[in-house]
Amino acid sequence: MKKIFLTACCYVFFTGSFAQTSNGYQCYPTNWWVGMKMNKIQVMVHGDKVADHFPMIKMGPKGTKLATGVNLMAITRVENPNYVFLDIAIDATAKPCKFNFPFLRDITIEYELKARRKNNGKDYAQGVTSRDFIYLIMPDRFSNGDESNDRIAGMRDQSLNRDTVFNRHGGDLKGVQNHLDYLQQLGVTTIWLNPVLENDMPDRTEHGYAFTDHYKIDARLGGDKAYQELIDATHAKGMKIIQDAVYNHVGLYHITVQDLPMKDWLHQWDHYTNTTYKDQVLFDPYASKKDVKQMVDGWFTRQMPDLNQNNPFVANFLIEHAVWTVENFGIDGWRIDTYAYNDLEFMNRCNKALMDEYPQLTMFGETWVHGVPNQSYFVQNNYNISFKSNLQASTDFQTLWGISDAMTKDFGWTDGVNNLYTTLAQDYVYKDPTRQVIFLDNHDMSRFYSVVNENMDKYQSALSWLLTSRGIPEIYYGDEIATTGTTNPNDGHVRLDFPGGWKNDAVNKFTIAGRTQTDQAIYQHLATLANFRKSSSALTTGKMMQYVPADGVYVYFRYDNKQTVMVIMNTSKTEKTIHFDQFTERTGGFSKYNDVIAKTSGDMNTIAVGSYQTKVLELTK
Repeated sequence: MKKIFLTACCYVFFTGSFAQTSNGYQCYPTNWWVGMKMNKIQVMVHGDKVADHFPMIKMGPKGTKLATGVNLMAITRVENPNYVFLDIAIDATAKPCKFNFPFLRDITIEYELKARRKNNGKDYAQGVTSRDFIYLIMPDRFSNGDESNDRIAGMRDQSLNRDTVFNRHGGDLKGVQNHLDYLQQLGVTTIWLNPVLENDMPDRTEHGYAFTDHYKIDARLGGDKAYQELIDATHAKGMKIIQDAVYNHVGLYHITVQDLPMKDWLHQWDHYTNTTYKDQVLFDPYASKKDVKQMVDGWFTRQMPDLNQNNPFVANFLIEHAVWTVENFGIDGWRIDTYAYNDLEFMNRCNKALMDEYPQLTMFGETWVHGVPNQSYFVQNNYNISFKSNLQASTDFQTLWGISDAMTKDFGWTDGVNNLYTTLAQDYVYKDPTRQVIFLDNHDMSRFYSVVNENMDKYQSALSWLLTSRGIPEIYYGDEIATTGTTNPNDGHVRLDFPGGWKNDAVNKFTIAGRTQTDQAIYQHLATLANFRKSSSALTTGKMMQYVPADGVYVYFRYDNKQTVMVIMNTSKTEKTIHFDQFTERTGGFSKYNDVIAKTSGDMNTIAVGSYQTKVLELTK
């Protein structure tokens, strides 16, 4: 690690000269489209002293014609002669075409404008809503569908060893595609993949969060072709796909770090400066400018240089890539990594560009913070404050802390399930709390099954809450079986392989035959609720009413004019008898219930709920 950082210092902090590349020239974005609302783009051209091939020309107000309806408006040289930035305007008369950039000396650079995808918002960029159920996958650890790409010659990380959590294991996009039927049968409607962009770092590349090329899908996952095939296959099954975005930082070996376009492409410091991770300073009325700067401009880790989104060239590079990805691959939404560490004005601009182009697209940000005021600051909210975020929603860490307390702490005035109740009582601060993505764990956190010490009742209760509360439920691959793992001593232990994803695995838990009795009990519980939820108007789009928890028992309802679902969560250490007439505001007019999970029914007099068990009841007349 120390050696890697020293290498980074040579490139990032030394400003006297720049590294040279090969004689190849690359354009970013690699192409564009006609008929886009974003009809003014900035193409970054990179190659060995490419600026020397462009003459110093000042364009007129109409620029220079490249093709019908396409004009070159500006040529900008920067500190590094290996880069040049070309501003292009594309009007409504432009047609799909290829053209060469003019004025070049000794070289030819061709660029293409393509025809747009059809059915924006219907066949792609559909967005996800509370009707959906998201399944998060780390591709390297899910399934190996193509062994030919396990190692790619020339890439820095040549590890391939499933006996250690620190190396690559060989999972790929074809492996995900091979199990779409499994996911659909489970009740999943949407797949969210950990980053799929090229991550050509020396080690720990399984997670994908240190990009080295924005315009390449990692070849070890199958490359662009495998990604497009997965997306097309997912859509063909009526499912959706979410891509993981990282705007805040890149990997040390990203082309723009190894060969900086300009010094202020990155946030530069006199010596290495880490972010404080203290989100509070962004809204603290008493915060110092020093603390704000370090929070936003400090590096997330030494291996992930922090991008300067106040640099207009950086901002254009990132925003254009986001739009390009949606149009090129046809994804349905974005999960945005480390949201609080970005320049928030930049994020508003980026989000707006995406929404202008794709009105149905979904974006939710990772906001690993503590407190509803903290979390809601980063999304569309009802506050009268100077900064107003346009982000639709976040990954809801606050309800995670609430359900965790409900399952692990004794009932008290603010403790146990009262924490969950109180958290949801603060939903008034959100513009639309139903867009919040609720979850139990992820690739950075201990498995919830381990959090509750493998207590089946607690785990199934948490799953029942996940699929019946407000918001968009999301699980992490393996949550549907008895998957254990904690982040102590290393987060790799929550990123274990899905059993059966490799052809020589001793067991295959994608099948009933390969699952233990415990696995199957969890799977059946989750699949029953998830598939019930698909056709439940109350659970997907209905209103919510919750009652103040009493003696460790938390009762809430999801309802509309077609259906009423009652959820009873007992977080006490003893069985409780619940009287339906305590909740006449919602139970009135009903006489019977159907237990969604147990597949039993009964009269609405009383019902016994065991310790740490949860009942999901559909009420009938």
